[in-house]
Amino acid sequence: MQGVTVVDHPLVQHKLTLMRDKTTSTAGFRTLLREIATLLCYEVTRDIELETIDIETPMGPMTAPIIKGKKLVFASILRAGNGLLDGMLDLVPAARVAHIGLYRDHETLEPVEYYFKAPADLENRLVIVVDPMLATGNSAIAAVERLKERGANKVRFLCLLSAPEGLRKFTAAHPDVPIFTAAIDSHLNDIGYIVPGLGDAGDRMFGTK
Repeated sequence: MQGVTVVDHPLVQHKLTLMRDKTTSTAGFRTLLREIATLLCYEVTRDIELETIDIETPMGPMTAPIIKGKKLVFASILRAGNGLLDGMLDLVPAARVAHIGLYRDHETLEPVEYYFKAPADLENRLVIVVDPMLATGNSAIAAVERLKERGANKVRFLCLLSAPEGLRKFTAAHPDVPIFTAAIDSHLNDIGYIVPGLGDAGDRMFGTK
């Protein structure tokens, strides 16, 4: 699918399989989510622009590469997005963070916003939106719309699992936003969950029902 990158690194796929297993504990799931987020972060930032600066090493001067421009923004779709956020901040601790509070109405499957807080100057920053699941696509679409309203014009979306239905809907709504995912699963069931999936990522991460 155009605009979609499947991160098929063996370590990513191995950890994802462990996360799918229903016998994996809450603590184990949380740890794996943080670890896999760091690996996915490598891929979603692979082509960000660099510039060179002059530095002094213990052995002498050199010109060396450094990330160009203003700091990245990681935009977490609450609450499950925070599981990915932690691992990404391990890799890029200086990144700014946005939080977008959305929950899915279980009758309509549409997103309902209850919180939004983002750094200033989004128009000058690469914004990476994170949520473990791209299921119906409704929450992801709404989150990106809010960020664009605030000026974001360089946006990427990162998730663990995606469904074909959500991918089609998201790319139709935001064809300019690349998607990075560890897997594209079979389909959505009649209540909008990814199959075979891994269940509700937030519940498994926090031990709730």
